[in-house]
Amino acid sequence: MTAMLLRGALLPDGSTRDLLLEGGRVARVAPRGALPAGPPETDLTGYLLLPAPAEPHAHLDKAHTWDLVGAPPCDLPSAVGAWREHAERVTEEDVALRARVALDELAMNGATAVRTHVDVLPGEDPLRGLRALLRLREAVRGRTELQIAVLHLDAPDAVLREAFALGADVLGGCPHLAADPEAAVTRAVRLADEFGVGVDLHADENLDPASLDLRLLAAAVRRDGFSRPVTASHCVSLGVMPDEEAARLAKEVALAGIGVVTLPLTNLYLQGRDHPAPVPRGLTAVRTLLDAGVTLAAGGDNIRDPFNPVGRADPLETAALLVAAGHLTPAEALHTVTAGARAVLGLPPAGPFEGAVADLLAVRAGSLSEALGAACPDRVVFRAGRIVSRTTVVRELA
Repeated sequence: MTAMLLRGALLPDGSTRDLLLEGGRVARVAPRGALPAGPPETDLTGYLLLPAPAEPHAHLDKAHTWDLVGAPPCDLPSAVGAWREHAERVTEEDVALRARVALDELAMNGATAVRTHVDVLPGEDPLRGLRALLRLREAVRGRTELQIAVLHLDAPDAVLREAFALGADVLGGCPHLAADPEAAVTRAVRLADEFGVGVDLHADENLDPASLDLRLLAAAVRRDGFSRPVTASHCVSLGVMPDEEAARLAKEVALAGIGVVTLPLTNLYLQGRDHPAPVPRGLTAVRTLLDAGVTLAAGGDNIRDPFNPVGRADPLETAALLVAAGHLTPAEALHTVTAGARAVLGLPPAGPFEGAVADLLAVRAGSLSEALGAACPDRVVFRAGRIVSRTTVVRELA
């Protein structure tokens, strides 16, 4: 890894600094002009330098299928049904092509690490989607760290064993869609322990305050002494619980060491359609989780597929939504898509500070508010101290 000097970068605290990147890390941060010349230099004057985002929850195997599939009336059951019907026709090459486009979009927007869920598909070859993503993981190694979670409802143990023998990273699942959520959670923890992997469950993706996935998962982790990383994604029902009950459950989650991933774009789109006015927000209780000390991350979830027809594969869009809909500060929202997301993925800290991994995102913006609010497209992405993407936009106005 060669060294690089970054000159004149604006940091989130408002200071302007030079940075020396060396050995894949940030070796020095100093006032502008204080670092001697020598290594190749990149001028970041006019750019805000941030930790590179990580995407903790994607569905690359489903990406870019909205125009093929649709999903009226645009709620979760209809999306699940539409995808299951389409999945019968999905091939390994189809997944490989669409997933590569979506992953490249995420990378150009700044994500240097991505966790994607991949369905166990119907038919005689249920792991064809997984094989496509395993190929993609190898193709982008060194540019993007790709983690693969196997998403299933009731796949046989033998199929799941094969998936992890092939090289999957994390065991997923959807207990709230299972006939017996408690049995589904217990099985997930047991199999993950057997396979030696972490757990990342779609949990409580509904507005029913009696939904139990998160509570069951916290209890199972503590009861079984499960020591590998555990993540609960969505957790929508926590947002409609009475405040005291939500706070108690958040404390249980914190004690169990479970990370929570909120997914504002898809959940705001899918949830609440069957509720009379006032329509509730489809978000988990982000402030309650933060107050309880839970590791909170945020992800983009679906990219123009039956579960969400929009989304631009941009973690900064996710952060902006948490400012508007989750009432987080811009700094708190940024944390969910950077440090919080990396923590959920089990990755070391990254950012413009000494000793950190040199995964960085430079955005042409004068402040964090501008970077989030204006969706500034001019970006330079650094992975382990080298530039892996640069986007420059020319705008003309008569």
